[in-house]
Amino acid sequence: MKNNWTLKVFFLTLILAIIFSLVANYLGTFNNIILIICIITIILIGIIFDIIGTAALSCDVKEFHSRASQKMKGAKKAIDIAKNASTVSSFCNDVVGDVCGIISGSLITVLVVNLFINSDLSFWNVLFASLTSAFTVGGKALGKKIAIKNANSIIYTVSKILTIFKKEK
Repeated sequence: MKNNWTLKVFFLTLILAIIFSLVANYLGTFNNIILIICIITIILIGIIFDIIGTAALSCDVKEFHSRASQKMKGAKKAIDIAKNASTVSSFCNDVVGDVCGIISGSLITVLVVNLFINSDLSFWNVLFASLTSAFTVGGKALGKKIAIKNANSIIYTVSKILTIFKKEK
């Protein structure tokens, strides 16, 4: 079972979910404005990673080979992303996207309890959870259109950002 992606995804998701859940519990002690900002940020992170994952599946590796032959920064990393598109997509869309969805849902519950402690929590929880889901899914749907249309430029931008953290060979 060497290099079993399923096991790696399982443990990576478990670790990320633990970290994000601990952070969510900690954030629950802050005021509601900070909670709202965190919820919006987490939703946006999920949407951005969904865009990256979709772009990885939609990009054309030929353009990156051309840039690599011109020794353009980030081109080799873009080739790696394009060649490993299914893994990149799985990580971005499934691991990060799903964890962000779970954490934003947890934070919404904390926010509802904070805001409406003396009223019918089930109504408010359903309303806020539904709005969070709608913004997440709607944002991802819009993001997919953007990702497919601009796949190469998105992947090239991501690859240039990644080369800041790890130099190309």
